[in-house]
Amino acid sequence: MLNNLVKTLVFSIYRRIIPFIFPMKKTNVSPKISKLVSVLDSRYRGKLNYARIKFIAMFINSLCKVQTVNFEKLANAFDSNSKTSSSLRRIQRFISGFILESDLIAKLIFSLLPHEGKYTLSIDRTNWKFGQVNINIFMLGVVYKGVAFPLLFSMLDKRGNSNSKERIDLLNRYIKLFGKDTIECLVADREFIGEQWLKYLNDEKIRYYIRIRNNFKVYLPDKNKTVKAFWLFDSNKVNEFIFYRKIVRLNGQLCYLSGSKLLKGEYLILVSFNKPEQADFYYKQR
Repeated sequence: MLNNLVKTLVFSIYRRIIPFIFPMKKTNVSPKISKLVSVLDSRYRGKLNYARIKFIAMFINSLCKVQTVNFEKLANAFDSNSKTSSSLRRIQRFISGFILESDLIAKLIFSLLPHEGKYTLSIDRTNWKFGQVNINIFMLGVVYKGVAFPLLFSMLDKRGNSNSKERIDLLNRYIKLFGKDTIECLVADREFIGEQWLKYLNDEKIRYYIRIRNNFKVYLPDKNKTVKAFWLFDSNKVNEFIFYRKIVRLNGQLCYLSGSKLLKGEYLILVSFNKPEQADFYYKQR
């Protein structure tokens, strides 16, 4: 069942990125499928046969049209002369019997990204239950114009947050595939914090902007005292974003803090490796 979920998830990723490359207007879709077949064939040649590549192109096109992963609706939207029932059986056989190589999918998505250069990476997680089975997806995406394209993910065999090792493994997988020099920075929410995780990012000199909880305790070396993080921004005007100019120690790691006071006693506080003055700009892309 999880294998089927992973495949459906991967094609949902395709549905998000393909319209940036091949805009799906209300026109004859056959030329778009031909173009997509050409793109897939150039990257999958020798790894998938042509019939499989053509099927994947039609599958992606249907996803873009109907905006759902419901098999019946997808089959009905196939650009094919076959009956809907035949298309449905093809989808079912593919999902149940074909093994997708996730790194190969990631390389294709990365090659289709409508931008070249360094990327802002975002990590996030979602957790729900399917019957008695926990579905916990830990995802790394590439941020582009307000959209995070999911690129790599791992299925956590538990409920709740990822640990430092799981985060390090996922980021190392990205680096192995695409290189550290493609990373502009990493952004993440409050649950993605921890001493070993920050140590890894610091040691690897990967710039990051990660939100922390208001009551996190930070050590101020210049004042030789420990305070709660929000204390450094309590005198701010509401929505005034500043960065604390002195280096601090958080979870045993030296870093910088930036932040602002929000309404109702809430704070936005970001920890970073360097360039804290850019924290607000990059975190907003998340």
